[in-house]
Amino acid sequence: MKPLLLHRWHALALAISLAAAAPTQAQSLLQLYESARGYDASVQSALAQAQAAQARADQARAGLLPQLSLQAGAQHTDTNTRLAGNQVSRSYNSYNAGLVGTQPLYRPANRIAWDQGKQAFESARVNLAGAEQDLIVRLAQAYFDVLGAQDALASVQALKTAVSQQRAAAQRNFEVGNATITDSREAQARYDLAVAQEIAAENDLHVKKLALEQVVGQPGVQPLPLAKPVTLPAPQPSDVGSWVNQSAEQHPGVVQARMALDIARLETDKARAGHKPTVDLQASVGQTRYPDGNPGISAAPTTAARVNNASIGVVLNWPLFAGYAIENRVKETLALQDKARADLDALQRSVAQATRTAFFGVQSGLSQVKALEAAEQSSLTALQANEIGYRVGVRINIDVLNSLTQLYQTQRDLARARYDVLVGSLRLKQAAGALSSDDVTGVNALLASAKP
Repeated sequence: MKPLLLHRWHALALAISLAAAAPTQAQSLLQLYESARGYDASVQSALAQAQAAQARADQARAGLLPQLSLQAGAQHTDTNTRLAGNQVSRSYNSYNAGLVGTQPLYRPANRIAWDQGKQAFESARVNLAGAEQDLIVRLAQAYFDVLGAQDALASVQALKTAVSQQRAAAQRNFEVGNATITDSREAQARYDLAVAQEIAAENDLHVKKLALEQVVGQPGVQPLPLAKPVTLPAPQPSDVGSWVNQSAEQHPGVVQARMALDIARLETDKARAGHKPTVDLQASVGQTRYPDGNPGISAAPTTAARVNNASIGVVLNWPLFAGYAIENRVKETLALQDKARADLDALQRSVAQATRTAFFGVQSGLSQVKALEAAEQSSLTALQANEIGYRVGVRINIDVLNSLTQLYQTQRDLARARYDVLVGSLRLKQAAGALSSDDVTGVNALLASAKP
């Protein structure tokens, strides 16, 4: 009898190699990231929000800049004057036009509003950076989900081929009287199960590809596989405290919450400024025309007249009492300031916990990868031993089938664990607020035939 183990193992290795071979049109993670940045709706939304925040900041700055307006009007006047028993009636028209300019000299509320606008713009920029970091994680998750589904499909197809060969061997042994019909039926049952698993794996791969295509906005995406062998990087620094401290300073959500607290404090200052005076410099130049005569000139009351005027001065406005509106507004802003502070504290605790979870998840994943690599070799050795034992009659067919299944499951779990470590590393940097396109380049360097 020919040794079946060699054929089965070659079939399994060949199927996985074919699945891992990079197609000619395969795309790297970095290439897909460049495509996704211009397509992802969340990033585009955050970009538009940042542009709107910039415009709002410019609007707030306008409260400190000169204001110039053109004023024009036409007026018809009828007068009826009685003096010492005499009555004089007159009607006349007047037309006026002028330029009025105002330069704020002291408006504390307007300056605070400008500071708030600048803070809001910086917050929008941080939100955009957070959206880009979220895109990196979502893309990497979808990317490695496809690779994991491809590996799972390749493994189950190789398992099906190996079980089919074992089934044929069991049938031959039964025909020559060296085995019972039980071996053949057990192999048939395991083959049918492999067929069902193959159908499920094909469907899962189809779904995972659709998810990746939705992220990048391209049909027919073929991701590059990991290079073989691959060394997964450990998180640096290696202590969780450094990551937690970094997340408290750099996490986009924490930074935004801190800015929201600053904006709330400025809102309180702006509310208190309602009691303060305002000082403006005002200037105007204009002309008034009386086509029917200027009634203010008795010497020539019916002669067309034109009056030019110009003025410049300083205007002081000092609110004295506003029905307690300012006091109640201050109370409102102080309460909102307390809310912003509580929101910041809650978010810092949540981010710290998420950072710790991500750090220990990566460490656990790296240990799991090492354990599964050892388990893969052990499963292969066990398969070889069971195959030899089956040929010499000290093992039965179900032992070989179980060894095949164990090897398939171990390889599937090992591939999944490697992908989880890579995605987990990106999530850890996202939690610390340190995720950038450079990290995409770093993961991209671990792919087969990926060019930086």
